[in-house]
Formats: sequence, C-alpha cells, structure tokens
Amino acid sequence: MKVITTTRELKELCDRLAREEYITVDTEFMREHTFWPKLCLIQVAGENEAVIIDPLAKDIDLSPFFDLLVNENVLKVFHAGRQDIEIFHHLTGKVPTPVFDTQIAAMVCGFGDQVGYEALVRKLAGEQIDKGSRFTDWSRRPLSERQLKYALADVTHLRKVYERLREELERSGRAEWLAEELEVLTSPATYEQDVEQAWRRIKFRPRNRRQLALLKRLAEWREREAQRRDMPRRRVMKDEAIAEIASEMPQSERDLKRLRGISEGHARGATGKAILRLVEQVKALPENELPHPEKRPRPHPEGTQARADILKLALKIVTEQQGIAPKIIASAADLERMAAGETDVPALRGWRRRVFGELAEALLRGDKVIGIRDGRPAILELPEGAARPHQAS
Repeated sequence: MKVITTTRELKELCDRLAREEYITVDTEFMREHTFWPKLCLIQVAGENEAVIIDPLAKDIDLSPFFDLLVNENVLKVFHAGRQDIEIFHHLTGKVPTPVFDTQIAAMVCGFGDQVGYEALVRKLAGEQIDKGSRFTDWSRRPLSERQLKYALADVTHLRKVYERLREELERSGRAEWLAEELEVLTSPATYEQDVEQAWRRIKFRPRNRRQLALLKRLAEWREREAQRRDMPRRRVMKDEAIAEIASEMPQSERDLKRLRGISEGHARGATGKAILRLVEQVKALPENELPHPEKRPRPHPEGTQARADILKLALKIVTEQQGIAPKIIASAADLERMAAGETDVPALRGWRRRVFGELAEALLRGDKVIGIRDGRPAILELPEGAARPHQAS
C-alpha cells in the first residue's frame, strides 16, 4: 500500500495520472476543533494504481496534486464530493474541473435519494466495505494498515461504480440531466462564505429592528473571528449567547457577567470589549439605518395543500416510471410553491420541466387527471368533452 509523503513522489504520481481519462478522488478530514476542515488524507486512483497522499507529511508541497485537480483533460470522480471540493476550494481558491459525482449520478439513474457509497459499491461493484475504521481520528500518526486500507477502498471501488453509472447514463440518455445537476457543485459561489448572512443560523426572533441590527453584527463578528482563529463558531460564542445579548443589549461589563451565556473571563476580556463595542454602535444607529425584518411569505391560497398532495402523487408516478429519485426533481416545499402558483421553481426549468414540470402544470390546469389504469395510479388525459374543474358550475 503506497503512501506518498514527499513532493518528488507526488510530482511523479501526478505526471502519471495526468495521462489518465479519469481519476477517482476522496479525502479524510477533521473539523471538530477547527472552523476550516483539516485535510488529513487524500486518496486517489487511476486505472492501474491507487495511492494515499499524506498532506500532514513534513514539508510536502501539494501543488502538483492541486494542478491535477484543475487539469481539463482529466475527469475527477467523487462520491458526495461537496465537502471534498470545499476543502480544495479553501486551500487553492479553485474548484476542481471537470468533475463527476457518483451520488448525484446515482440519483439521476434511480438509485434513490442521496444513496450511500457502501450501498452503491454493493449494488454496482459487488463488494463489501469494512466499516470498522469509519470513526478513525485521521489526524493521528501513524495510521494502521487496516485504517489505510479502509481509506483506499473509497477510491478503488469508486472506479467500478463510476463506470457502471456512466454506462447507465449513456444508455438512458440522461448525461445532460447530470450536467445540469453538477453546475451547483462546480460553482465557486457554492463554497464562498457570506459572513453577512451568518445571522440566519441563529434561532432567535428579534422583537424590534435594533435587536435585529445587533443580531446581524454579532453573528458577522463571530463568523470573522471563527475564521481568523480557525476554531468552531461555538468556541467563539454559542448561538444562545448571541441571542441573549441581542435581546438584553448589555451596556457594561457588569451587565455581561449577568448573562448566562457569557463567562466571567469573556466578559472581562477581548470578547467582552468587542460585544460592548457592537452594542454601542447599534444603539447609536439612527432609525433610518436600522434593518427591516424580512417580510413573512404570504399564506398560500386556499386549496394549496390539496393541490400539492396531487402533485406529490404525480411525482411518485413519474419517478417510478422513469426510474429516478423524486428528491432530485422536487422537494415537498417545491411542490407546495408550484401548487400555490409560483413559477420560479427548479422543477419548472431545464430537464426537470420536460420530465415533470409540464405535466404538473397540465394537472393544475385540469388538462390531465390522476386515475387508475390496470390497477395502478396513472396520469390520464381528460376524457374528450369532460368539463375541466375551472369550467364546472
């Protein structure tokens, strides 16, 4: 089992892999004690070799591998690759390209919603994965032979999974569907941290605009501090503490010490000073600079839930016929929005519209109905001459 620990070995590996049609890639990382994921292992396989790269090896330079990730001539295959790609984007500022995600491809091919890697390996590669090392602390050294073998299995079996899924996509003509789904995964915007939206993570409903202003500033401050110090948000300040501060608006160290979510050390130190500075800034804001609460969505029209239930049944019928996971077409919330008459819904765009969206619109217009054919629910044309629902007296 090859573990690469030097830049020279890595350069030689990447030169060989650059001649491959595709490579399979996976990572092992830890983030329990950091804000950013700590990259601990990289597993990569070509057609004839599979190796482990140790990013924690002394003085190793990962640049040759990062160059390979953006080599347009080599397809990078991941399974549920969003977190892996997030790591590479954070380290390099770039998103690997081109990519193929076997979890997304499996959904397109009808293997269910967010199907797991082990299930795909069992179904498509006919192999079993030893689960015994799944809770390994990947940052510790040395790793055992069993742990390394477990990690490497994530890319060796992935080769067969990818090939089988690629064949199914070609057979079913759904490669275009997958391409649309991968657009989000490969967009740099997916991995950019918007600190101004950090307040949305916190479960707190401000009673007024000044509390909302303080909530936003506290959450943004915590986000920047967590990134700067590379520690989990909760280590900087818990959500409950932010909500309590936004509600109480403490104006002194004494006020801070009375709050349950703030320790005496934090109240006396730099954290306390930062909090009081933000409170002071918010209190000084004129009324016209305070943020307005977001408008609550209008209640759905009467009958929306019943129409959504019809669309849910229609989606089940269509996806069973097509052999595709329902979730990849529309969520329950999407169906409710469609039933309420909204048109800016993913199911009404692209390939989803062709597979389901046009049918859903026909059902909502009353041009089609759900009935029973051969003992099973089916989408039926409205009988000729039958009154449509909106035509009935």
